[in-house]
Amino acid sequence: MKRFAIAIDGPSSSGKSTVAKIIANKLNFLYVDTGAMYRAFTYACLKNNIDPKDEEKAISLIGKINISFNEENHITLDGVDVSKEIRENDVADNVSYISSYKDIRVELVRLQREIAKKANVVMDGRDIGSHVLKNADVKIYQVAEAKERAKRRYKENLAKGIECSFEDILKNIEKRDYIDSHRAFSPLTKANDAIVLDTTYMSIEEVVNSILKIIKDKGLDL
Repeated sequence: MKRFAIAIDGPSSSGKSTVAKIIANKLNFLYVDTGAMYRAFTYACLKNNIDPKDEEKAISLIGKINISFNEENHITLDGVDVSKEIRENDVADNVSYISSYKDIRVELVRLQREIAKKANVVMDGRDIGSHVLKNADVKIYQVAEAKERAKRRYKENLAKGIECSFEDILKNIEKRDYIDSHRAFSPLTKANDAIVLDTTYMSIEEVVNSILKIIKDKGLDL
């Protein structure tokens, strides 16, 4: 049976996860937050007193930890829901180092592809259309200006009770943009056949409707 895959890529805090969740819910597809997987690996490093900047020690956790999604589609580490912990500042400050290591990316990409083989998916991340699911039926490259992305993440953190400052978030986003786009293996980049969607001045509803139209135009009966 043919599985339908929707890939939504873009830089940090461009609204990919929020939109992808809504799209998946509307289509009754499985939502796969690949960024959460890298955050969970980062959290595992910190929990095991491993400096995320130490590649050799970080990759030593491969095969020793289990990252998956539970029935509520929350990210879990060794069976424990860590969906809140992975949004803390120390994880945000270090996740780009973890996501730049080839061995870790290869392992998590393997898991992501296995998920996509079993279900219709909406998958978001940095390299879904360009690397993970090269044959995705729909590819969106979602962007927004850095200050707007920082404002969104700041509001999101406050709503979750996470202490933070706008300035620190903006610096973190700019740092992540640089690391993600300059890493040697599978960098953040737009797939040749992806449709660019600048969401800086768009509401969530407008973004969702735009993507649903793109999906419909690709032949999926909504």
